[in-house]
Amino acid sequence: MSEIVKNRFDDPDADVTVFIELLFFAYRDFVSDPDALLQEYGFGRAHHRVVHFVARNPGISVAELLEILQITKQSLARVLKQLVETGFIQQQQGALDRRQRLLFTTEKGAALFNRLREPQSRRIRHALESLDARDRAGAERFLSYLINEDERSLALRMSNAAEL
Repeated sequence: MSEIVKNRFDDPDADVTVFIELLFFAYRDFVSDPDALLQEYGFGRAHHRVVHFVARNPGISVAELLEILQITKQSLARVLKQLVETGFIQQQQGALDRRQRLLFTTEKGAALFNRLREPQSRRIRHALESLDARDRAGAERFLSYLINEDERSLALRMSNAAEL
């Protein structure tokens, strides 16, 4: 049987570990308010991501959404079905390709998007108020470098961030 470690171990990457732990805590708190709101509807984080990207990109195709979310068609289909049936998302056929499904938020979906975004916006705004322009640009650059390199340009384009 292996021995239990009772003390902190010597960490040769302590500077990196600090960021790992800060990201764990930041993510926990960043999603806590929306998670509580989502529970009111019986929704989870996948629903949040779908509502977010559809609201931010009206008319986005299912294929484009799959590329962004990096989830299976089956997972997206389940979440989309719930959002459509409950009146948060509407699907339309593509004008040129009738097989294409384009996604839009309804008024109800836009209201949910705003409700979910408000506490996250408040949290980020509060953090940004303590930074000067250079620190803000550094924070944006740091977060962009956490994104896989082959996905970074897509993420920056989707978020309307400057190319870093």
